[in-house]
Amino acid sequence: MLALVPASANAQAAPPAQDIAKGFVDAATLVEGLVVDMRYLGADNFVGTKVDGYQAARCLLTRQAADALAKVARDIADKGLVLKVFDCYRPQRAVAHFVRWARDIDNRATKPTFYPQIDKQDLFKLGYIAERSGHSRGSTMDLTLARADGGELDMGSKFDFFGPISWPSSRSVSAEARANRMLLAGAMRQRGFVPYSREWWHFTLREEPFPNTYFDFPVR
Repeated sequence: MLALVPASANAQAAPPAQDIAKGFVDAATLVEGLVVDMRYLGADNFVGTKVDGYQAARCLLTRQAADALAKVARDIADKGLVLKVFDCYRPQRAVAHFVRWARDIDNRATKPTFYPQIDKQDLFKLGYIAERSGHSRGSTMDLTLARADGGELDMGSKFDFFGPISWPSSRSVSAEARANRMLLAGAMRQRGFVPYSREWWHFTLREEPFPNTYFDFPVR
């Protein structure tokens, strides 16, 4: 049975398990050429370990988000590019794992790689960690552009790097990286996705079907 996160004061109760199954799809079945590199299934992430709720390398999204993403993939195909996803739907239990990690101030093993210039205790107030995530609503994804062989385009910073250099508006990256960020953002906006001001890789479908629902079924 799919586990559902309880509703909060401003979050609707999640639909029954059978409705969730109908509302979500494996994006790789719809998005041509999609490269799936689910970072929270392994240890190459800011937590430094596999994250709760990830059991398979699958990009699960609402059908509406996956359909829109498929259009983005078709739009960039003539440039010889494909989409590469790092995270898609994120169970609420994974978000809770992030929160526990962020509150464990003494655990700074990944600081040199993912947040060298930020004090870990400031991750909440700076907006990098929160107790709820749009990913848990099923229409948000983290992604980049890649060549057909899977090689990523230069975006100026790695995925999940916490700091101003990851802001889409950053002038600290090369002209090539800025152009690549603009190409990604433009392609996503054209198909109805909204970017996040602090992460060049983060986009949410503007007309998301579950704007107030936070799911907690595992990725498997």
